[in-house]
Amino acid sequence: MQQQAGEFGIDDAKRVLGDVFAPWVQDLNLAIEQFDIAPPAGGDADWQPGAILRMPFSERLCRNGGIVCGQALMAFADTAMVLANLAANKGYRPMTTVDQTTHFMRAVTASDVLADARVVRLGRTMSFGRVTLLSATDNKPVAMVSSAFAMLPG
Repeated sequence: MQQQAGEFGIDDAKRVLGDVFAPWVQDLNLAIEQFDIAPPAGGDADWQPGAILRMPFSERLCRNGGIVCGQALMAFADTAMVLANLAANKGYRPMTTVDQTTHFMRAVTASDVLADARVVRLGRTMSFGRVTLLSATDNKPVAMVSSAFAMLPG
């Protein structure tokens, strides 16, 4: 995706990631790998705005047995969904999580984790989305997350 002058893009999203989130979320060292604000040329009927983020593996995120803990994965999914909302809104908008449901599918060990976050529906006051968490080692799903966000007055 190329960014035109004055258009909100990946560099702006990276600034929000560094400026808006709590220090402990920043300590996760998340990286934005893809930021999708517009459908690809030629169109795609299934396209949804969103972002792909990476959470690097760290022993500090593991529980007993070297498994990345669910709390870290849930915080990662929530943060990724905020970034997906930035893409859908084409800019920063204050918001708060209303609901998040996580279905853990398998453990992830000794691997970065990818979050593919997509906005399924963006309304005036609410946003609904989904995040697929994947092990970067084999690209297999480790969790599915659905969420709802309230869009706040700016």
